[in-house]
Amino acid sequence: MKDATVDLLGVGIGPFNLSLAALADGVPGLDALFLEQRAAFHWHPGLMVDGATLQVPFLADLVSLVDPTSRWSFLNYIRDQERLFPFYFAERFHIPRAEYDAYCRWVSERLPSCRFGHRADTVRWDDDRQAYEVECTLLDATGEQAGRERVFARHLALGVGTAPHVPEPVRALAGDPGVPVLHSADYLAHRARLLAAGHVTVVGAGQSGAEVLLDLLRARPQGREGLMWLARTPAFAPMEYSKLGLEHFTPDYTRYFHRLPQDARDRLLPGQWQLYKGVSAETLSDIHDELYRRVLPGPGSWPDVTLTPGVAVTGAALRDGRVELVLRHVEEGSEARLRTDAVVLATGYAERPVDALLEPLGPHITRDAAGRPLVGPDQRLALDEKAGGSVFVQNAERHTHGVGTPDLGLAAWRSAVILNALTGRDAYPLPSRTAFTRFGLR
Repeated sequence: MKDATVDLLGVGIGPFNLSLAALADGVPGLDALFLEQRAAFHWHPGLMVDGATLQVPFLADLVSLVDPTSRWSFLNYIRDQERLFPFYFAERFHIPRAEYDAYCRWVSERLPSCRFGHRADTVRWDDDRQAYEVECTLLDATGEQAGRERVFARHLALGVGTAPHVPEPVRALAGDPGVPVLHSADYLAHRARLLAAGHVTVVGAGQSGAEVLLDLLRARPQGREGLMWLARTPAFAPMEYSKLGLEHFTPDYTRYFHRLPQDARDRLLPGQWQLYKGVSAETLSDIHDELYRRVLPGPGSWPDVTLTPGVAVTGAALRDGRVELVLRHVEEGSEARLRTDAVVLATGYAERPVDALLEPLGPHITRDAAGRPLVGPDQRLALDEKAGGSVFVQNAERHTHGVGTPDLGLAAWRSAVILNALTGRDAYPLPSRTAFTRFGLR
């Protein structure tokens, strides 16, 4: 690989760049390479709770919504694993999360373009070579440096993913390994410790928070559950899953959202939280069923579980070996202090910053009034004429592309858009219309 020049270099191998790698494999003459600093593909390993499923159908795999005949489809994976008939009889549209993780790893291990143990450090434009120069650190299985390399690429695709978001009021405690305050991304690694705690507080009303609460609830003794579930949202609300509601996750809506003025986009996004931050109705039902089962003995047998929405955590400290949270109820305007033995922060994920990686390109990146990079409808960063080639981004453009940005169902379509833009032709023909809803009047 040393000093090679490829057509497309992908930085990061999560589901989105893995989709791009899988579809790029089907484009004749395209020389692509994808780098990932981890030793192997793993998707949210800390949240592989037993029974957890994807919130999208299995057709939202790496390729099927663009090329269902691809050898990298989920159905071909199931066939390869000799499970096609059992899967057929199972009649499961939503597959286990662990199965999706295994499928992606199967693809990543077989695609010759995927290289693990490679960390991209810096990117700069080489004018003489008319290519991006990417300096890489080679990492061994333990994550230690094992060498250096560089690769040149005519175009880049950044898919470095997201990182767990820890709210500022609890950041200091979460950063101390001796304090039982952790993000849900690390839940399984600390599950035994949480089950041994006398009282556990889960913060966050999304799917992760609901799954953590349900898993803890099922494992704790009746009458001594010692659980609290807090959320900023006004309700523990189900994900919008009506058929027309789901059309917000189509290319049609993405194009509509991208056409809006930036101030309109910024006003619109917060009000759409139920489209992507809600909980599956099935999980909410399971929680209620488990709580109801615990009140069956009769009066006075209510479980020691408190569910309170509309609450913001405004402060946190360690008091006498316990965590003290300062709470403010948004609607009441009231405040309270809560003592708990452990806190699980199901507070979502933030786009992973790539400023250090792209620092040499910084002066060439066009930004909006808030300092965010402008991203075109074809996923291209807006660069000035001094930088050649193209830099495509994945899962870092919610401010320009809307709620569908992190959705797995748009992975294959977005990858095809990038490949069509890169090749200048319809490497993958895409439908002109994908929703019954007409968004906007234009």
